[in-house]
Amino acid sequence: MRMKKILPVLALLIAAYAYQTFAHLEQSPRASHSATNVSNAHIVDAFRNRRSNIQVQGSGTIVKVLPDDRDGSPHQRFIVRVSSEHTVLIAHNIDLAPRVEELRAGDEIEFSGEYEWNERGGVVHWTHDDPKHQHEAGWIRFRGQRYQ
Repeated sequence: MRMKKILPVLALLIAAYAYQTFAHLEQSPRASHSATNVSNAHIVDAFRNRRSNIQVQGSGTIVKVLPDDRDGSPHQRFIVRVSSEHTVLIAHNIDLAPRVEELRAGDEIEFSGEYEWNERGGVVHWTHDDPKHQHEAGWIRFRGQRYQ
């Protein structure tokens, strides 16, 4: 008789433990990075194989916001972690597209542009429309807004 009283309590405890375990995994930064690793595999592969001039789409976490590059056409610059071991520099032309406002380290961002290899991880540029319509358009998506 006592076992009949203990089993429902035991089942409830097991269910609560399982719920907390899986809820924690869904919110864990490591879990979100593993999803990012899969979607950004083509970027990591391009870096490993020293490939350039390829259109990529990816997402990640901003690691650092850098000062604008003012040589030639001005570019907003920031570094994005696309896998646990890999970052890329995003160079967003602010002559051809609006500045992405209020970027901060730790923010999540999505992007599309052209990847260029370098030994630091690579650069993604062309994150905007091409006014001459000779290059595939890129974009940045931040906080639900698309910049191009």
